[in-house]
Amino acid sequence: MTERSGQPGDATGGPGPTTPVCFRHPDRETYVRCTRCDRPICPECMREASVGHQCPECVSEGRRSVRPARTAFGGGAAGREGYVTKALIALNVLVMLLSIVSDRGGDAAAGGAFGGLAGGDTPLTRWGGVLGYASYVAFGEPHGIAAGEWYRLVTAMFLHYGLVHLLLNMWALWVLGRTLEAVLGPLRFLALYLVAGIGGNVAAYLFSPPNTSTVGASTAIFGLFAAIFVIMRRLGRDTSAIVPILVINLIFTFTVPGISVAGHLGGLAAGALMALVLAYAPRMRRSLFQAAGGAVLVLALLGLVLVRTAMLTG
Repeated sequence: MTERSGQPGDATGGPGPTTPVCFRHPDRETYVRCTRCDRPICPECMREASVGHQCPECVSEGRRSVRPARTAFGGGAAGREGYVTKALIALNVLVMLLSIVSDRGGDAAAGGAFGGLAGGDTPLTRWGGVLGYASYVAFGEPHGIAAGEWYRLVTAMFLHYGLVHLLLNMWALWVLGRTLEAVLGPLRFLALYLVAGIGGNVAAYLFSPPNTSTVGASTAIFGLFAAIFVIMRRLGRDTSAIVPILVINLIFTFTVPGISVAGHLGGLAAGALMALVLAYAPRMRRSLFQAAGGAVLVLALLGLVLVRTAMLTG
């Protein structure tokens, strides 16, 4: 029997079929191909897919083409991690520590050494609390929002009178915040929190005596109570467990001395209105409607501040 020379499987003795090589690593032979682009890929380049394997380029292209997951109200799925809720709690705790440090000298007006921790006033709470207008007699010069210190509308919601005040509000924020942030997304939840807090502080400015200072995150917390009721109703979920908790908090608001009734009710109203904007914005151009609705609420609140300032200084 006569033998022929040539490549295996080549009956003519000519060059045989070429083994495919990885398109990213030409020195590596492979018989596996990307299920999307059909190019040969070596084990190092294989990325598991629902069917077969894909090359790194096709995986990256697929990730770019997939829209990020959104919540029912258009927010990002990152809200499930509760990053904003945790950051708000951390900020409140940090401000409480700064308030205590600001009182380390034991100012008599602050209730003694470290009075902020025990519930007394501190230099920081006097600087950042909601204050309508303080007279020359009390402070030597005008102080308060009516004197141009508008920052108090924001700073007041991060200050607290004592550790117990802080812990109660942070517990409520932890319980309510994680649920709402997961449903709304981080940015929408933060907008809700700030609008509710500012709304409560505006109400305190409108209806509290000019020389009364109010602080606390409870303005925003009451807004979250209202918001979770609105959001759950919009999603068709049971709200029977929310109503008793809200009623109990309202009873405490009206019966416990030293609580800003105006601040709590203002936060409740502002939170409810912002939640309605977020929950019932039309699906088409939803983000635009939500942003516009939030802006209208903020402008309305600032308008009320201007009216109250004119009344105090006119």
